[in-house]
Amino acid sequence: MEQPIAQIYKDFSFGAGIISERGDSENGRGYYMKKRLFALVMAGTLAITCFSGCSLLPGQEGKEEGSSEKGEKQDVAITLWGAEDDQEMLSGMVESFKMEFKEAADWDISLGMESEKDAKDDVLNDPESAADVFAFADDQLDDLLNGGTLHEITLDVDAVIEENGGQESAVVAAASKDGNLYAYPMTSDNGYFMFYNKKYFKSEEDVASFDNMLKIAAAKKKKVSMTIDDGYYILSFFAGAGLELTKGDDDVNSCNWNAKDGDYKGTDVAKAILDITGSKGFENVQDVEFVKGVKDGSIIAGVSGTWNAAEVKKAWGDDYAATKLPTFTCAGEQVQMASYAGYKLVGVNAYSQNAEAAMQLARYITNYDNQVKRFQERGLGPSNVMAADSEEVKANPAIAALALQSQYAILQRVGENFWDPARTLGAILVEGNSDKADLQKLLDTAVEGITEPVNKE
Repeated sequence: MEQPIAQIYKDFSFGAGIISERGDSENGRGYYMKKRLFALVMAGTLAITCFSGCSLLPGQEGKEEGSSEKGEKQDVAITLWGAEDDQEMLSGMVESFKMEFKEAADWDISLGMESEKDAKDDVLNDPESAADVFAFADDQLDDLLNGGTLHEITLDVDAVIEENGGQESAVVAAASKDGNLYAYPMTSDNGYFMFYNKKYFKSEEDVASFDNMLKIAAAKKKKVSMTIDDGYYILSFFAGAGLELTKGDDDVNSCNWNAKDGDYKGTDVAKAILDITGSKGFENVQDVEFVKGVKDGSIIAGVSGTWNAAEVKKAWGDDYAATKLPTFTCAGEQVQMASYAGYKLVGVNAYSQNAEAAMQLARYITNYDNQVKRFQERGLGPSNVMAADSEEVKANPAIAALALQSQYAILQRVGENFWDPARTLGAILVEGNSDKADLQKLLDTAVEGITEPVNKE
């Protein structure tokens, strides 16, 4: 039997590097040669396959021997889900894919609207009706795997790993489980950092520490903002001080934010947060309030992410800037704030009837060229290291700040019982611990809630 189409794709799939007219770039070397070879091999394979009766793709039954005309292509149907804001861009990618591989099949690719945030729930709810290819946030990977809904990636695995920084890179780890790759990395920009207005913060020293920033803001009767009553952000203080929060296979958290020994105790961190929230230069705000404060001039710096970059840039103009999170004073020492790192991935549904073809589409929409396209059209940070290292990407303040912060970032892997206790702890500290609760008891209560077993009923 002839070589299956999945293997032909694999043997002749193109690299994800910069592709020049000569086809001689570092990562895309030989692309056009591969493209011509691919077309020739596919044309021959299609003709032979149609006579032999072998099917091209899973779920496509072959014609009886001699029943189809020479060169007849098979119909391949795939559904692709993507975010609302990505629809126009994805539509263009789909058309390019169909043109690129027009000799391989008659493609019927349907594009549906689904946010990365909601993908997990909708796929798990009805995997057989879900899309063949879908984008999702990396913290959903474990649940999708446990639900049996992610197909292991087998196409271009070594190349994908190399293009995204190697086996030890955070984004490859985010897309993998037990040494196997289960999704194609798409973006590397779902984290947070510090936006600041250069009109007020004129040097790197000004934004190096929270203390300096709060002092400058207070002197100008302005604010530095953050959302401390949210586990996503309050983690930055505890993790920065070396305290740990992890999730087990049973979805139960382990947490030592109430540690009584070590370089920094839990109470040291709680006191540090109280010092920040008690400053006249600080304001605790939610996302909408942050943007509003930036626009009306009351907020001159704030912890947020790339999703607000366009609004901040529009408001501050030439004074727009961003950098890594600052240090904060903990037990008399300067401690670098940590953060959650987040990635967007593209997976293939384990229930797909055309998994190999779906994998090729997923690979295509996350390759070098399309990651560059995604940055240019949507401002989304590439996970591909060559794309991320381009001058165009590095010139973007938000993406550059995220890259600086990445060395202090950790993957978001927490069980569901983390969020409410962390929010409650943050709210109490934002209010200045108005009830004067014992900080150790306050932390003990928070940790008790965070580590409570998950009710699966």
